[in-house]
Amino acid sequence: MPKKRKNRGRSKGKGKGREGYTYCSNCGARIPKDKAIRVERWMSLVDPQLEKELKKQGAVVLRKKVVKEYCVSCAIHYGVVKIGGYSERLAREET
Repeated sequence: MPKKRKNRGRSKGKGKGREGYTYCSNCGARIPKDKAIRVERWMSLVDPQLEKELKKQGAVVLRKKVVKEYCVSCAIHYGVVKIGGYSERLAREET
């Protein structure tokens, strides 16, 4: 049976061995760490309206980095990644 992707959807290299597991931030599914789609976003600790006023006055508003790891199905469902077609994969391999 032909395989769809050269790396089978994972970033594990040759001779790397078994990869650890992690859990999806959304549904709790257990997935390999190298297959998980990792998203890092900066989140403000203050609500946006108040943050805008504070910045206008010259105050420094702290933000923290929120890291989420999604399984493939949740990442597609919530629009973190888009479903790519065959032609898009070919274009990526050529460059």
